[in-house]
Amino acid sequence: MMAKSLALRLCIVIGIGLISFVSTALAAKRIEAAKENLSEVQQKIESLKKELDTSQDAHKDASDALKESETAISQAQKKLHQINQKQKENSTTLENLKKQTLEVNTQLADQQQKLSQQLNQQYLHGNQTYTQLILQSKDPNTIARDAKYYSYIAKARSELIEKMQGNLHKIQSLNEETAEKLQEVEQLKAKQMAEKKALELQKQEKAKIVKSLSQKIAMQRNEISRLKRDEKNLSSLVERLAKLAAKPKAKKPALASSRKNQTKQTHDNESNTIAKNEQLPEESASGISFASLKGKLRLPVRGELINRFGSSRADTGVNWKGLFIKAPEGNEVKSIASGRVVFADWMRGFGNLIIVDHGDGYMSLYGNNQALLKGVGEIVNSGDTIASVGNSGGNETNGLYYELRKNSVPLDPLSWSSLR
Repeated sequence: MMAKSLALRLCIVIGIGLISFVSTALAAKRIEAAKENLSEVQQKIESLKKELDTSQDAHKDASDALKESETAISQAQKKLHQINQKQKENSTTLENLKKQTLEVNTQLADQQQKLSQQLNQQYLHGNQTYTQLILQSKDPNTIARDAKYYSYIAKARSELIEKMQGNLHKIQSLNEETAEKLQEVEQLKAKQMAEKKALELQKQEKAKIVKSLSQKIAMQRNEISRLKRDEKNLSSLVERLAKLAAKPKAKKPALASSRKNQTKQTHDNESNTIAKNEQLPEESASGISFASLKGKLRLPVRGELINRFGSSRADTGVNWKGLFIKAPEGNEVKSIASGRVVFADWMRGFGNLIIVDHGDGYMSLYGNNQALLKGVGEIVNSGDTIASVGNSGGNETNGLYYELRKNSVPLDPLSWSSLR
């Protein structure tokens, strides 16, 4: 009986040992399989990282090309702006030339009428010459009077003819100048069309480069994020299996409530708040301190506000330090107040950027412009056009990125501005 009991105990011990051995062996196999899978994932991640680095290098090169392209676009747009200004000046000049020509023609018609009257008077007097009148007249007083009259007539006629000749030359000169201006206007129009065509080609090329690289990098980043999550899950599994293999007899830990482990997510719906601005800055008196303008400023461009200052950006999670105002391409960007331009160049992430110093540490920043129409050192007044709306810096949407700062600290532009 005792022998049977010992045998039974021995079988139980052996059975438990075998179960433990089998469990440990199975766990070890699962660990090895998981480690191999983890190693493959890590290798794939490294491979993708190398591809991403290559793509990012290409994106950097493309960004440099984008800088050159958008700088060229800015210059081309500036030329178009100058051509338009020149055309306006020429139109004004042509109007003045037309007025002058009309005035001279009126004067000439008046002079022709006076000359006709003089010739008519001479005809009524018998069309006699001064010598004939002297020979025919016997009275010295009559001779003196007639001589004086003929002298006056001759002088007046001579002056009139001289004025008429001058006006005829003036009309000819005005006609020639008008023809030259008309030709210049036509040449400027042709040049403007060529500049516009070149501008559109550059913009199309830029858009293709940015879109292609952005899509490729986004896909690679998404793939890496997914694989990193897989790696984390596998690492966690390997860790749990290793603990299980080390303690085969330990009880399984109770599962925690999934509700307690869930991370509560919140979304800031206010970041999607949309407002519209219909007003532009107006000319104001110089010498006014910028601080006194709080609540009275106007936004630099008409358009739709698609974010709120301090709200979280959907693409990166970083908080907005300014406003993005969606507006049509080419719209005028106005300076919000008087100041001096301290920066006007292309900057990564902001495209064609212009910064105006308003004194006392206050600065306004205008980014993503199509063209910069003012240069460093130029003095600007409130309401002056300083740039035109675009999508430089890699943006897909046309609009203006606008910031307001005090001693480099971002301020809420809406708390300084009035939309009414």
